Amino acid sequence: MTLDELLAELEAFGEENDKIQTERPNRMLNITRDTGQFLAVLVKATASRRLLEIGTSNGYSTLWLAWAAQEVGGHVTTVERSEFKVSLARANFERSGLSHVITQVRNEAGRVLASGAESSDAEASVDFIFLDSERSEYPGWWPHLKRVLRPGGLLVVDNATSHPQEIAPFVALVEGDADFTTSLAPVGNGEYLAVKSPR
Repeated sequence: MTLDELLAELEAFGEENDKIQTERPNRMLNITRDTGQFLAVLVKATASRRLLEIGTSNGYSTLWLAWAAQEVGGHVTTVERSEFKVSLARANFERSGLSHVITQVRNEAGRVLASGAESSDAEASVDFIFLDSERSEYPGWWPHLKRVLRPGGLLVVDNATSHPQEIAPFVALVEGDADFTTSLAPVGNGEYLAVKSPR
């Protein structure tokens, strides 16, 4: 099975699953295909080698990131707290042939981000962050997100047009930070982009 065939299978699975499931923890809530393509272009254009994804779900978005990362010699670390979704994603990664460029972390994103607070290794250690998780948590994560993102690094936040009110408090924090330049891309459910000043 090719990667494109696997992606198409996951798209169909996600769509069918989310029609049936009403509880958020059981829904896949995958990004759209055009968002996946957009992320891949961004990763390649920025030659991002150290990628962090917050919110794995079944791994659909991770595969887009990993495919692009592999092209530039990069690696994706993806964080997910649900064991059910971690297991689904692991199986999909193995089928994709991209497992070698993906590290899965099962934990609370806030805990993972904060755990490096005392470590100099975590400072400016990430080139690219894709945020697609619990939107109400984003403002609390902001100090850690900006700390781990390297100068010139790119933050991409999903659901910027589908759930603008939910990410508004986070957007306000980013917009108020002089170290970041932002843009809203009307792709898929809306992608909010913030690039950290190169110096």
